Amino acid sequence: MIKVARYHLTTPVLFAGLPWAALALAFAWNLARGGDNLGGGLAILFLLFFVTGVRRIGRWLPFGLALGVTRRSFYAGTALLGVSMSLVSGLVIAGLQATERATGGWGQSITFFRVPYVLDGPWYATWLTSFVGLAALFVYGMWYGIVNCRWGTLGLLAFIAVQVLVALAVTFAYSRAGGGPLRLRPAGAYPATLSALELTGVIAALTVVCLAGGQATIRRVSV
Repeated sequence: MIKVARYHLTTPVLFAGLPWAALALAFAWNLARGGDNLGGGLAILFLLFFVTGVRRIGRWLPFGLALGVTRRSFYAGTALLGVSMSLVSGLVIAGLQATERATGGWGQSITFFRVPYVLDGPWYATWLTSFVGLAALFVYGMWYGIVNCRWGTLGLLAFIAVQVLVALAVTFAYSRAGGGPLRLRPAGAYPATLSALELTGVIAALTVVCLAGGQATIRRVSV
């Protein structure tokens, strides 16, 4: 697993630098215009973690197998590196959010690193939610890339369709059970529906599902 992680880090700029470079540009643009985007720019980082997960499979798996790495080792090492990078990135986001609060929004009342109800609590809650969200998107991106390698475009479309159907079924069942529409709520609000930390727990459970799904799918992927 460690060797696979080092294999990915032969291009550290693409793996770890690109997402943060894109975020820095978005922040600089937001700071220059003095705007408040309610965390819209922060979404770039999360999106690029998903894209990185996809590319680690499509671009790096074939050559890794040619070097003698097993599918299982490649998957475990890539997931380990992605989760580790998510852990560190979550701490950085929490630190930047604390700085943002201390400086009054960088002197311009900007809330770039704060997202209402989701990333707007204590530093440890921000770290945990950021860490879980980034890890989930990276792992899901890996699974997405594996499905594309194994079954192609048609398989990928079927994969997406199944997820949409499952999401609709869960939402419908939740509404029928009397839970009402799924929505977020600030901490301490009433009536309780889904707090930020509860949402983090749900995402963590989905991350485990994605890890298991990717592990099962990569065993017979052809490159």
